[in-house]
Amino acid sequence: MEYSPPPLFKQGPSALARLIFFVVLALALLISDARFNTLEIVRGVLGAGLYPLQRAALVPRDIFMGAADLAVTSANLRSENQKLADKNLQLSVKAGDAEQLSIENAHLRALLQLQSRATTQTTPAEIQYDTRDPFTQKVVIGKGAQQGIQDGAPVVNEAGVIGQVTRVFPLQSEVTLLTDKDQAVPVQIVRTGLRSVIYGTPKGDSLDLRFVPISADVQAGDELVTSGLDGIYPPGLAVAKVVRVDKQADTAFARVVCQPVAPVRGARQLLVLHYNVNVPPNPVEAEAAAAAKEAKENKGKKGKGSKAAAAAAGSGASAAVAASTASAAAAAAPAKPAAPAAPAGPATPPKAASAAAPAKPASAAAPHKNRKAHLPRAASGVAQ
Repeated sequence: MEYSPPPLFKQGPSALARLIFFVVLALALLISDARFNTLEIVRGVLGAGLYPLQRAALVPRDIFMGAADLAVTSANLRSENQKLADKNLQLSVKAGDAEQLSIENAHLRALLQLQSRATTQTTPAEIQYDTRDPFTQKVVIGKGAQQGIQDGAPVVNEAGVIGQVTRVFPLQSEVTLLTDKDQAVPVQIVRTGLRSVIYGTPKGDSLDLRFVPISADVQAGDELVTSGLDGIYPPGLAVAKVVRVDKQADTAFARVVCQPVAPVRGARQLLVLHYNVNVPPNPVEAEAAAAAKEAKENKGKKGKGSKAAAAAAGSGASAAVAASTASAAAAAAPAKPAAPAAPAGPATPPKAASAAAPAKPASAAAPHKNRKAHLPRAASGVAQ
């Protein structure tokens, strides 16, 4: 005999039918919500209603985490406070030494009559984004020509050199990083004072110290700083550390691999330096500039010289005419004694002499062919 519940306790549809119904309903709700976001409003209302319950359930966890953070924070604050106190003491000692050295430096400069030639100013900047070229190591900072950024200015952070400004826009600037393959920085080794030039590598992960002789004293761990001889980077800025030194007998220079001191790719806040050096001009460049200026002036005077030559040619022609006239007068000069060569007679009256005197310039000014015609007249006047 089958068991059947009494009519009062009948459960409705069977369990299988209910399972199929709810599965179909769940699938329909999932599809409609995924396609049409039909349950977004319902989800928001439920989230707002359940938020107080969630916060109440998370109160014990928050209390426990707050107590743990308080204990850890207190320990960290104590350790950091101790470190800062020690560092402050060290910096105070260094500040006293620096002040003493500054006074001594000023005294020595005054004694040697030397003046400080370099002045450095800084402009803070922040990296905005990297450039799109994957083969270069460049970034763009948010300061440009309107903020006083100059082309070629060095860029540093608290650890050392980051790069150099290679392009300036009105509101932005492009910085070539130290690890770029085309970037070069004059450096020197702190331990030995050896000067050289450091370059980036194509991979952009290390630096290459070039032109180092095999016999040079270079060791792993040596610190490299800017030499300041180029007039662009201030001297003494930290650049890199020597990682490996490879010396081969068949080459004249050693291969020195270095690692940047500053986080070139990890830095976000930077300082742009305005380094001005009052160095006298290069004599070779000054000579070249003077020669170019003189050549330009000579080229400008060439046109005036041609006009002066033309004027000189005209004056030469007039001088030639005057010279021919003077030679004609000189040729006529021996004819003056011909007047007393006339036959002896009575003394010449004053009137005849005065009449003969004006005839001289006429005979000198007359052409050569008429000169003989005037001479007999003068002789006849004398005879009268």
